[in-house]
Amino acid sequence: MEIYKNLSRDSGVTHYEIGEDYIDVKFIGKSTIYIYSNSRTGKRHIDKMKILAMNGQGLCTYITQNPSVKKNYNKRY
Repeated sequence: MEIYKNLSRDSGVTHYEIGEDYIDVKFIGKSTIYIYSNSRTGKRHIDKMKILAMNGQGLCTYITQNPSVKKNYNKRY
């Protein structure tokens, strides 16, 4: 997994991994990795999350402020 740049210095995201149709996200203080995919979360959201992850800012806010994203992960491990 890639280390999230956390340019704002207050993100809840620590790591991410981008795939063709998904993004895995690890949050601070959690051992769980959340898998968000096109099939569950929606391609528009996944594409936006990928951009935010690569930019290192806004990913956690995007997840927590979008109800259609927050609870729509495929699985966690």
